Amino acid sequence: MKLSANRVEELFSGSLSETGTVVEGLQGNYALDIAGHEDEIKAMLSELPDEFHAKRGGGWSFLNACNTRDGEQWTGMHQTMEQLFVLGIAAGLAKWLMPRDMWSAFPGGMPYVSVDV
Repeated sequence: MKLSANRVEELFSGSLSETGTVVEGLQGNYALDIAGHEDEIKAMLSELPDEFHAKRGGGWSFLNACNTRDGEQWTGMHQTMEQLFVLGIAAGLAKWLMPRDMWSAFPGGMPYVSVDV
């Protein structure tokens, strides 16, 4: 599955659930039921630059998540980038590298994130 803003937004919206896994995002907490979509989420996260990958770069600033590993801009919206990472966290494939109270120490006050795919 190619990483695309439309697909991330569609998958995120379709996964919102009152009884799902609660994940902390940038703008709030989200309850998600991602059952059956784990492989698709993994495929999309795998398209991020190597710096995001736990075994390659270790993690990178959220602000750099707008491009794929091939340098193609897949979104210009922070909200869509957040949705991708929240889906990844719900799938156990991504994590914020520091607690929220430490995010202000990073450039732009944005967290670093790591994906393990």
